[in-house]
This record gives sequence, structure tokens and C-alpha cells, in this order.
Amino acid sequence: MFGAMLGEAWHAMGANRLRTFLTMLGMVIGVGAVVLMMAIGQGAQESVKQSINSMGSNLFIVLSGSTTSGGARIGTGNAPSLKVGDATAIGELEGISAVAPVTMGTAQIVFGSNNWNTSILGTMPSYLDVRSWNLADGYMFSDSDIRSATRVAIIGKTVAQNIFGDEIDPIGKTIRIKQTPFTVVGLLEGKGQSLDGRDQDDTIIVPLTTAQRKLFGGQFPGSVRMIMVQAETAEIMPAVESDINNLLRQRHNIREGNDNDFSVRNLTSLANSAAETTRTMALLLGAIASVSLLVGGIGIMNIMLVSVTERTREIGIRMAIGARERDILMQFLLEAIVISFFGCLIGLILGIGGAVLVGMLTQATILISGNSILLAFSVAAAVGIFFGFYPARKAAQLNPIEALRYQ
Repeated sequence: MFGAMLGEAWHAMGANRLRTFLTMLGMVIGVGAVVLMMAIGQGAQESVKQSINSMGSNLFIVLSGSTTSGGARIGTGNAPSLKVGDATAIGELEGISAVAPVTMGTAQIVFGSNNWNTSILGTMPSYLDVRSWNLADGYMFSDSDIRSATRVAIIGKTVAQNIFGDEIDPIGKTIRIKQTPFTVVGLLEGKGQSLDGRDQDDTIIVPLTTAQRKLFGGQFPGSVRMIMVQAETAEIMPAVESDINNLLRQRHNIREGNDNDFSVRNLTSLANSAAETTRTMALLLGAIASVSLLVGGIGIMNIMLVSVTERTREIGIRMAIGARERDILMQFLLEAIVISFFGCLIGLILGIGGAVLVGMLTQATILISGNSILLAFSVAAAVGIFFGFYPARKAAQLNPIEALRYQ
């Protein structure tokens, strides 16, 4: 019985191929748009998630304060208000997992005939723990290198590719930073871009004391640009932030009511805000694309109503020879479902193909998930059934005598 109805539905669609195609086109565009928009939105979410993971977990950055020069206030991080001792004191607070003081700058590095301008970070061995960063090769410098201000360097992948290329093993090679020779002892694993689009692999890490004494110098020995702090868990971060503020105000002798000469930034909170923004964007893109599914469903309903009108005498004949109301209902509903099904199928193919093409052309992260495909297909099928039910119901409730008289 079902097979016969399916054959009839196929025959009715084949009798008006152009009309069937145009009816199906709304569903094709709707499903294709939903799949493409969700792939772009989920790709953006995945990209932000990767950037957040590359930063490290439960992170704070303590920045030194601002300075005033000639009456003009210079931005945060320029006053020498943070010391290595501050980092040591923060590390003794409850709930702190790791601490790394950092001083930074940029410099031209040279190896043979190759040179490259990159950022130089002077820090402690704990920096890799704070950033959840592993070495691809070599080893991290030790506390004895900090005490001795040893001229050793850990380089990022971008630096390695631009200075050494793909054929030279950088470990053990000597590079020059500001004309000072440094031995490469480690190669960092790739991190990719940060949330602000900066290449995290375009960096060199050296011992903090080496950077202070032999690279950047400065009028205030022992001062650092910032302190990176990792809390043990996300739940205790508000309490840890309060403790850091209280400790530094006490160490810097800041009286009550006076402004801090430092600032504490919760990177995890900022990252979560970015993730929430991209999540909202993904939902918005899906919702906008779903409107085209609604339009496609209305198209199916309109064409099915026309089909019922054109086939009124056929419906009357069917009823006269014994077709029941539910048989007529099922016949027209099945036609709507078949149109919706094939529209969904073609739309999925076009949507997936479009997503792959967008990824290739823009180099953006595109994520095609099984859930998004299943959701688009299910919604499209439901729309087809919903909008096909009214015309099918109208056909089933026709009076057989009136239907036979219809011209």
C-alpha cells in the first residue's frame, strides 16, 4: 500500500517537473543556508576555543602602572612598579598554581645570512607551566641559568622557520640578539594565533636576568613589565584576584583611597566573554538561515494547494471507487514529504560544498558537525510535513460528489 502511494507521489511530481523543482528550490536554499551558516558559526566558536586553550587556564596578568611624562599619562605597563619580589610573594598566596614574572621587548635576531624581528620575553622556567606550553624539542633553561644570567634561548616555531628554515635543526645553534650571542636550547610547540590575532609562535624566551642585564637594561634593576599568575581552579579566581590586589597594595605601601600602581586582568573572564559572543553569533546565523526554511515550507504549501485544485476530479474518482479519507490524506502528505526530502538532500550537499569552499577561499576555520546536519534535515522535514498537512487535509475532506462535478 505504502509502495503504491510512493509510486503515485513520484508520478505526480514527474508530471510537473519544473513546478516540482521550483517548489523544491526553496527547501534546497533553506537547508543549504542553515548548514553553511552553522558551519561558519561553529568554526568561529572552535577557533576561539583553540585560542583560549592556547592561552592557558585560570590566568591573571598583573600589569605595572601608568606613568606621566610632560603632563601626559602614558599607558598601563610603563611604570616600573612591579618587582621580581612581588611575583615571589604572589606565588606564596593560597590557591596559586604557578607564577612567572615577565619583561619584554623586540629585537632583531640574526643567524648566518638570515635575520628576523621578533618579540623577546625574559622570564622564569615556570612560564611554560603558566601558559600550559610544551617543548617540541630541547629543554627549558633552569633556575641556575636565571642566577647566572646565561645566554640561552627558547624559540617559537615561526622564528625557527624564518631563521633556520625546515632543514636545519635549531637546537645547539648560536643566534645573535642585539649582537649578543645566544645558544638555542629549546623549540616551543606551535600555539597559533591569540584572541587578538597575534602570532604566539613569533617569540623567543630567555632567562629573566639575561634579558634585564644584557638585552633591555633599564634604569630600575629588578623591575618587570608584568606578572603572569595561574590559579589552581576557576572557582577560586575571584578570591585569588582579591588576594593579589590586597597583597600588592600592602607591598607597595598604597594608602586607602589611593589608586593602585598596578592592574590585575582576568584573562579567563575575557576569553569566556569572547566565547559567549561567538556562541551568540552562531545561534544568530542559524536563526537567520532558518527563515529561508520557513519560506521554503510556505512554497510547498502553496504548490500543494494548487495541486489539490488541479486534481479535484481525480480525488473524486478515488473516493468513488473506495479510497478512504485517510488514504487521500496520506497520498498528498507523502508528496509533500518526498519534495521536502529531496530538497533537504540537495540542500545538504550544496551547504557542505559551500562550507568547504568558503574554508578554502578564506582560510577560516569551518566546522561541519553531524549535529548541525541532523538538525537542518530534521527541521526541514518537519517544515515539509507541517506545511504539507493543510493541503492534504483539504484534499481528504472534499465531498466526492462535488469533486466529480468539478471542471
